[in-house]
Amino acid sequence: FWGGRWKSLAFTVWVFAFACAALFFPSVFVSWGGLELCRLIVPLIQVIMLGMGTTLTFGDFERVARMPFSVLIGFILQFTIMPLGGLIYAGAFGLEGPVAAGLILVGCCPGGVSSNVITYIAGGNVALSVTMTACSTLMSPVMTPLGMKLLAGRYVPIEAGPMMLSILYIILLPVLGGLLLSRHAAGVTRRLSRWMPMVSMLSICIIIAVTVALSRDQLPVVGPALFFASVCHNTTGFFLGYVGGRALGLNRVDSRTVAIEVGMQNGGMATGLAFSVLGSEKAAMASAVFGPYSAVAGSVLASFWRRRGIRE
Repeated sequence: FWGGRWKSLAFTVWVFAFACAALFFPSVFVSWGGLELCRLIVPLIQVIMLGMGTTLTFGDFERVARMPFSVLIGFILQFTIMPLGGLIYAGAFGLEGPVAAGLILVGCCPGGVSSNVITYIAGGNVALSVTMTACSTLMSPVMTPLGMKLLAGRYVPIEAGPMMLSILYIILLPVLGGLLLSRHAAGVTRRLSRWMPMVSMLSICIIIAVTVALSRDQLPVVGPALFFASVCHNTTGFFLGYVGGRALGLNRVDSRTVAIEVGMQNGGMATGLAFSVLGSEKAAMASAVFGPYSAVAGSVLASFWRRRGIRE
């Protein structure tokens, strides 16, 4: 418990440190020599997804057959609450154009890998969390472009086909590669497991720093509204994820797990798609704000639930 908790805290501190560094020294995170650092975002996300894949097994997908009801409820809540929440709060806080589309994009992405750690800290059903993350990621090439086409088209042009291909290339192929490594090269996976968490955390920090540096001039204008929209978006995911789970018959442990899975999104994927498909650093601002905040809020919620225990 404490190991996971301190790792989560350390990760949050590093994220904020990199974000602050990018605000005060943006040129450091924009380019090195002739290399534009935004070109590193997609490869870094692929590294993160490869690391995620090495932590999965085919048994994580087979568990769907043992707890189909819980996984189905989580899947439905994931891809309804968060996409619609992004649309509602983008309008409520007056976000426009790529910034609004970015918030909706965050909502249309699958659950983030950090949700598994937060679920562990909260005393939730880690097996369910891992399976939900795996399944929502597997379905993201269909669900994310569909959600964006339906909800974000009023803000920016959305081409579902290129987005689907980008998700396959950026997300699904690295995850499947990691999954195959864990299946057929266990020795390599064990060696990678020592370094991948640190590499993944550093990659996320760099991605956020590059996004903040590129968006530095826009942040004073849209930053406050985007921050409060992200707070409401994340809180809605946690609240309705839990309430929805309970209303549909899940026990408290599984409902907490669903709440965390719904509220915490794959911000790295949103950032990658913002740059590679939408071609906009403004669209990437939403994930740069939502990601660090949700890590803090998720850790606080998990600690509260851990202390409170389970009372059926």
